[in-house]
Amino acid sequence: MGKLDGKVVLITGAARGQGEAEARLFVDEGANVVLGDILDAEGKAVAESLGGAGLYQHLDVTAPDDWDSFVAVAVERFGRIDGLVNNAGILFLKPLLEMDVDDYRRVIDVNLVGCFLGIQTVGRELRDGDGGSIVNVSSTAGFQAVPAASAYVSSKFGMRGLTRTAALELGGHRIRVNSIHPGGVDTEMIRSFGERTTAEMDSVHSRVPLGRIGQPIEIARLALFLISDDASYCTGSEFVADGGLLV
Repeated sequence: MGKLDGKVVLITGAARGQGEAEARLFVDEGANVVLGDILDAEGKAVAESLGGAGLYQHLDVTAPDDWDSFVAVAVERFGRIDGLVNNAGILFLKPLLEMDVDDYRRVIDVNLVGCFLGIQTVGRELRDGDGGSIVNVSSTAGFQAVPAASAYVSSKFGMRGLTRTAALELGGHRIRVNSIHPGGVDTEMIRSFGERTTAEMDSVHSRVPLGRIGQPIEIARLALFLISDDASYCTGSEFVADGGLLV
């Protein structure tokens, strides 16, 4: 038996990276998954590779109408929703005194407002059903500052407060809400800022106690735990997976 047998889970930012790893692991554990992203070709390819257990739907996480469609398609196809992983996010680096307000707002909109809309839209469906689990993917940047990343850090600190508030408000509806805080993870988003190979990124992360960068599957396993009934008494909590970076 799989840890997610019979469950239906929505995952944002699922066309690649951590979201793709989560989708594949969840299906392996018995779930049906609905993948949301703006990278339509990549997202459709991932969903098709999952067979009947995967479904792709275009999703701009900043658009309320897209969220309504995302939920509606999931219910129409699979009949219910049991969980959500708010994985979609963007990283933009620029010194604070040089950053345009539009760039700052774009990061906040995708990373924080997108998370809010996901909790709100999916939360209503879970409230009217049997409850469920919501996992918000934040970052170690939600605990410590990062130079030239004021927008990203702001959004990730904000996700911590949003997660805790949602846990307080939704617990009575049998909805658990937790956050994951990865350190450096070997994804396309990170690769776009310099290092191109895993070996190069391991070198950059050599001072982390575990001496290497994280892999998407390692974050996916933590998300699996929180979505599954194994985490039935966990809510409002922050789970760090950073190879010891914050130490």
